[in-house]
Amino acid sequence: MRVSFVVICLFLVTRLHAQVNNTHAAKYGETITAAGLSRQLHVIAGPEMEGRETATRGQERAAAYIISQFSAAGLQPGVNGKWEQHYPLYSDSLLNSTITVGKNTYQFARDFLADLRAGNNQDLKVSRVYYAETVADYARLDVKGQVVMIRDGVKRGLYRSKGNLEERISIAKEKGAAAVLVISPAAGRYKSLEQQKLRSTGMYWQKDTTANPNIYYITPALAADILNTDKADNLLEEIDRGWKPPVVSNTAVRLLFNKAATILQPSNVLAYLEGTDKKNEIVFVTAHYDHLGKKDNEIFYGADDDGSGTSAVIEIAAAFARAKKAGNGPRRSMVFMTVSGEEKGLLGSQYYTEHPVYPLVNTVTDLNIDMIGRIDPAHEKDTNYLYIIGDNKLSSELRPINEKANDTYTHLKLDYKYNDPNDPEGFYYRSDHYMFAQHGIPIIFYFNGTHADYHAATDSVDKINFELLAKRARLVFYTAWDIANRDEKLVVDRHDR
Repeated sequence: MRVSFVVICLFLVTRLHAQVNNTHAAKYGETITAAGLSRQLHVIAGPEMEGRETATRGQERAAAYIISQFSAAGLQPGVNGKWEQHYPLYSDSLLNSTITVGKNTYQFARDFLADLRAGNNQDLKVSRVYYAETVADYARLDVKGQVVMIRDGVKRGLYRSKGNLEERISIAKEKGAAAVLVISPAAGRYKSLEQQKLRSTGMYWQKDTTANPNIYYITPALAADILNTDKADNLLEEIDRGWKPPVVSNTAVRLLFNKAATILQPSNVLAYLEGTDKKNEIVFVTAHYDHLGKKDNEIFYGADDDGSGTSAVIEIAAAFARAKKAGNGPRRSMVFMTVSGEEKGLLGSQYYTEHPVYPLVNTVTDLNIDMIGRIDPAHEKDTNYLYIIGDNKLSSELRPINEKANDTYTHLKLDYKYNDPNDPEGFYYRSDHYMFAQHGIPIIFYFNGTHADYHAATDSVDKINFELLAKRARLVFYTAWDIANRDEKLVVDRHDR
């Protein structure tokens, strides 16, 4: 068989290019060291960062440090000339709330709860309360601007569900009720510490500006006082057995609810490295740099979660920057993003993917690193491992690329236990890559599993295995290198999000 000279030349050139590319990958990957990661992590998970809780001084300090490291490595600001993508978060704190029935005053958390996030400041005085459960009940009632009482479930024989309760609250809303009192046996079962926690909403980033009735979850005893009945001890059971509360209770009731809303401005940090001939395509490497902050003056350091991933992103970014400085930069552009808000519900990554700096259609992949510095109980006897999650859900090409990088350079045991769609832990849904996957972007989640110090103040730097952390970080680098330099963009040929 005759083979043309041109074909032979093309084969040799392609093979030479691959060899050179592998040589460069090995060279720059080896600059990711245990010592370098240790240097980064001792700062990121140090006491001065105060646990890096989102929208706190510690998180801002961590962001400033990450920016300093990206800048020192020679990367460019990744947000239209700036390093940070700020996003709004809201936090509501209760100032005071009481319910007065006649001469009796009932207290928040002891006798009732209120929906802080959806609630509006209110000082409502009424002379009657309406009891209504169904659309038919409302047919003869005008509850606009009034108070409606319902129960937390439905009558005996029907399924009690959150959805059913929400449906009945929505009916009251449609009819114009100013407040809804939900009879709930759990409303007063809170100790003093729990009561304090209930006085704040935590953080959320989508503020509901629609007009909603205030929702109060009241004890049966409070409900019985309003209904003027002596059935306080077994009110819900009596209703189940057929007792019908009066449709109208002519009782003087005052609902007082005051909260203070705070607008916060946490940030994601983005560093950019421009590619060459395929610079319009973007490869993301991500980790979350926030953690749990301080509780009762005890710092939750978050060394593994996710100081390890944050340190890895910084060192991987520096390795790519060294390659570019030497004239061996990636063909595709790289974005190294550390996000906040992960511990609050993936808020930072959700905000980014809904307000992207770079077109999502041009985003090739997200390689997300969340906890790669420790060993879980299942691998105490064989520590040379790493969990891989989500690598085959959207692209048939991503797993082979990652496995080839591992076979060539790092030789870790890749464990796919948590990639099982029936995984009861649901780790696939619990870190920032998931927000990219929801937009059809192929992802890999690199993870070492949980351990006794997970989300505890004892997740400290002294427990990190830095040699193993370096090996795992290098795997992410080599996979990113391959994706950034291959001829064709990753295919998206699967749709298991």
